[in-house]
Amino acid sequence: MADNKIITIGRQFGSNGRQIGELVAKKLGVTCYDKQLIKKAAKESGLWEDLLDEMDEKPTNSFLYSVVMDPYAFAYSFDNSGYGMNINQKAFMATYNTIQNIAKNESCVIIGRCSNYVLRDFNNVYNFFLYAPLEERIKIVMERFNLDEKKAKDQIIKEDKARASYFNYYTSMKWGNIESYDCCLNTTLMDPESMADLIIEISKK
Repeated sequence: MADNKIITIGRQFGSNGRQIGELVAKKLGVTCYDKQLIKKAAKESGLWEDLLDEMDEKPTNSFLYSVVMDPYAFAYSFDNSGYGMNINQKAFMATYNTIQNIAKNESCVIIGRCSNYVLRDFNNVYNFFLYAPLEERIKIVMERFNLDEKKAKDQIIKEDKARASYFNYYTSMKWGNIESYDCCLNTTLMDPESMADLIIEISKK
């Protein structure tokens, strides 16, 4: 565990965060955990994979109400036993426990899922947040999903809002705030390959 090296990557939708994270993992010869976390968490927790996937970084309507009323409530109140938790909290804890188990056993790259918060007490964890100007992200999303400009912008706003609500509710930090990460990088400053190299170089320091 002491020799494991973990890189976590928070990302704005359309910033190429997942692609860059995968490149970092490939260059380091480790696993990049993104959607794979859902399958692994389902297996370890016994919860349905479809249920975890549906709730993955996406708060429900009732959950959003809780976020608005008390955005940091869960960060200070969850119980590892699962007693008294609603289904959203149980889904989060399944992912939480899986991330910790992974970090104890291997070096890796983890995309999103509040992983910087989950591993806050671990050594050798380097937390990055990747962002990009909205106009650049709109271009990327238009091309990637074959959407017009308006639909691409709407999708970006929707996804970022969901990620922020999820992160802010389950942690004592704020999504996208520089104080929540070790390093925030604008992905438009260089190509994905170079950005991956930069992340690796920073983590070595």
